Amino acid sequence: MHMQLLHNDRVVFFDRTDFGASNLSLPNGQCRINPRDEYLKVDCTAHSAEYDISTNSIRPLNIQTDTWCSSGTVLGDGRLAQTGGYNDGERDVKTFQPDCTNISNCDWVENPNALFEHRWYATNHVLPDGSSIILGGRRGFSYEFFPKTSTTSTLTPFPFLAEVNERGVENNLYAFVFLNVDGNLFVFANNRAILFDYKRNVVVRNYTTVPGGDPRNYPSTGSAVLLPIKNLELGAKAEAEVLICGGARHGAYVKAASQSWFLPALNSCARLKINDPNATWVMETMPMPRIMSDMLVLPNGDVLIINGAGAGTAGWELGREPVLSPVTYHPDNVLGSRFEVMKATTIPRMYHSCAVLLRDGRVLVGGSNPHHFYNFTNVLFPTDLTLEAFSPPYLDSNQASIRPSITSPGSSTIINYGTIIKIGFSISGLVNPSSIKVTMVRPPFNTHSFSMSQRNLVLTITAIVNPLGLGQFEIQVRTPGSSTMAPPGYYMLFVVHQNVPSKGIWVKLA
Repeated sequence: MHMQLLHNDRVVFFDRTDFGASNLSLPNGQCRINPRDEYLKVDCTAHSAEYDISTNSIRPLNIQTDTWCSSGTVLGDGRLAQTGGYNDGERDVKTFQPDCTNISNCDWVENPNALFEHRWYATNHVLPDGSSIILGGRRGFSYEFFPKTSTTSTLTPFPFLAEVNERGVENNLYAFVFLNVDGNLFVFANNRAILFDYKRNVVVRNYTTVPGGDPRNYPSTGSAVLLPIKNLELGAKAEAEVLICGGARHGAYVKAASQSWFLPALNSCARLKINDPNATWVMETMPMPRIMSDMLVLPNGDVLIINGAGAGTAGWELGREPVLSPVTYHPDNVLGSRFEVMKATTIPRMYHSCAVLLRDGRVLVGGSNPHHFYNFTNVLFPTDLTLEAFSPPYLDSNQASIRPSITSPGSSTIINYGTIIKIGFSISGLVNPSSIKVTMVRPPFNTHSFSMSQRNLVLTITAIVNPLGLGQFEIQVRTPGSSTMAPPGYYMLFVVHQNVPSKGIWVKLA
């Protein structure tokens, strides 16, 4: 249900705790004893795990309170912060530190009642100071911060989410939130968007409703990304553009839930330049309708749309017609030629599936459980607990000769704001210097068709030299100039040549 890549190349998963035992036992005889659990009050199995990509191994983790349909983000110091959930977990915050000295003891740290309000189906986003804003959730028309300080230790009303709330359906959950290059937050819920100054609690700008007026947020789950940010040296004038794809038609949730009538999903995408004085939604048509998909910005700037269904809505048993073919969206192509259908999977990834980008350029995809409990047999879409990797076309063997390989610096390098850094790389085939770029990707927290705090930045190149010949190069790039442009923390840095990215290295922007 929830998935996050951390800077040690391990992926943390977690699910609900209130649906009985899992198939993964807690180590050393540990058990979760929770009188408030609604299903199993003594549970000796894990509902969270750490996946080591390099060894293809799983380590069970211990979660005490219910994380059902919660939210999270990686803070500026590298800790994963999970916020809210259901029942006894609705006001808790759990943190996970990937850098502890003894890996066997790295586990969730519970922070009971660290939130002012219950947060169920809320949205998180990392901020320029490295903290997280937690916004909305079911009946939660407010926002707050974690960690709390003397200046952020307040609960602040957020009327916009109440304005777009639909009685009996909501359609304002897991709002799409992005940090704009001017420091304000772009917030999209249902079919409307605003630009919001969270420091002053002021709506800076109202955008027009998406044409058609259909809902895009949970349970009418579309998905959204902030497209790669270019021209970073322009600061607050740099272009920031949002892409929102898919969703359910108005009334689809009620028809599916009460009448078993599964309307076709939306096949449209809406694109908006946030800072354009005359910002207008530009509509595009996907190759197929889609709900419950995941959208990830790849290292080369393309957008992958993967997982989901073609009819119905999000929720237990309410999706139909699984969409097995991923789609790549090429944002720099001319309008009308941006979508490319990829090879299909054989596994339906419906409600409660996830996808995250890995440092080697693959996309890890897993899960699918449209049922109240685990249900593996005699159902239309059985619970699926498998993982698979999707390899974008840039990983095809016929691209190997033009794929860069970073030689310096080493991974986990600390970089500072507004400085020139040198990156060494090699390419075995013919080189086109004009097609080289460097990108930084912030790994997002993925749940319910939205990847929170996802960010892709295209760094400004100041020089490319070929000091040693024989395919050896050194590129000089300028790092982002401020934490508004790129909040502090860990990023994957890639060299991209002819649209083919290198394997990334971890850098910490400090």
